[in-house]
Amino acid sequence: MTAPPDESVRAIIAARTGYGRLLAVLAASSGDLAAVEDCLADAFERALTTWPQRGVPDNPQAWLLAVARNRLRDHWRSAAVRLNQPLDVERHTPVHLDEIDVEAIGDKRLELMLVCAHPAISATAHTPLMLNTVLGFTADQIAQSFAMPTTTMATRLTRAKQRITQARIPFVLPDRSQLPERMASVLEGVYGAYAIDWSTTGPESRPAPPEGWQLAEILAEVVPDDPEVRGLAALVGLAAARRPARYGPDGSFVPLAHQDPSLWDGALIDRAHDHLRAAHRHGVLGRFQLEAAIQATHCARRTTGRTAWQTLRDLHEALDQIAPTLGSRTALAAVIGETDGPRAGLVALDAVCTDHAHASRFQPAWALRGHLLARLGQVADGGGAGYRFTMGDRLTFRIDGRYMHFTEDGGNAVMFGLSLGGVFNR
Repeated sequence: MTAPPDESVRAIIAARTGYGRLLAVLAASSGDLAAVEDCLADAFERALTTWPQRGVPDNPQAWLLAVARNRLRDHWRSAAVRLNQPLDVERHTPVHLDEIDVEAIGDKRLELMLVCAHPAISATAHTPLMLNTVLGFTADQIAQSFAMPTTTMATRLTRAKQRITQARIPFVLPDRSQLPERMASVLEGVYGAYAIDWSTTGPESRPAPPEGWQLAEILAEVVPDDPEVRGLAALVGLAAARRPARYGPDGSFVPLAHQDPSLWDGALIDRAHDHLRAAHRHGVLGRFQLEAAIQATHCARRTTGRTAWQTLRDLHEALDQIAPTLGSRTALAAVIGETDGPRAGLVALDAVCTDHAHASRFQPAWALRGHLLARLGQVADGGGAGYRFTMGDRLTFRIDGRYMHFTEDGGNAVMFGLSLGGVFNR
């Protein structure tokens, strides 16, 4: 056991990073997703209350697995289950739980993601369910990404989990012939994982790469001949490559245009370019390839020293043609503001807000509007009293009276965030 505070914090972060892996393993063994979530939550609560006093186990994930496994065993033995659920010998026999070795098992997260994308589950719940179960994002975080109320998202997630149990959906990899019909939802889930991770993490060091990036690489290994899978791997890789420059020494957010390209991870950029070249060989263009090309254009500043705004506009217009979303159209308005000026950007943004009912709840659209108005030297009606809103924990915008305050060059920061987050807002 180890006890230093800094080590304890790192161990807890490492354990939480493995949430999806632990959930997938236990759910694959029991088939009861809701019960496994409750048991894992209990295990994490016990860890947070006992580790600071007793020290952190040398293998935090094994400790969490053991506690959750015992809690699941107690759940099956409870009167509520014995009296109200029919006996399922395969699922309710606790012996198989003892055979789970957290060090020996493979990564079951892909299987769980494919379960979440099963045809028996409502298509509108596929991506939210993956983000919640496989990657541990909260209903509130997911609801913000979909620009909908948290209560609506929570209800959708609950119903989807109940459907998994009721339909007895198996936690196994489907036949490869069934992969294409589920792959679109899986790709959106992985994409969303990195988008939310980008908006909710700060400059602190991480014990492991973001799970969205890890899952994108896993998908590229499983289906290497799918150009959109390769495009997604390139997209999250290019975004991850810029993370070292995203925050200053004081922890403040650094807009993309002000980042030092020498701090970007060249190895990740090269790896992403390999994925893009592999996708290009298939000659079939898709959304994730276009989004990756947008990120590659930004990363090209590492060698050219400038941002090719017209190229970015061409790519964003192509993206809007094949995959129009609230996020992608708002990002296009931001780029138009760079190529044609802030007034043209506002005209494009007004069209977006007219066409999308959820635009009034989409914070990046408000942020972009304030930025464009500030460039025109105009004021924005803040409704009198001051208030503020955020894009994640670090990027905050404030409205005082009738003035909207943004960091310098905030439009680039907003546009970059939108280029990652647009998939949810149809």
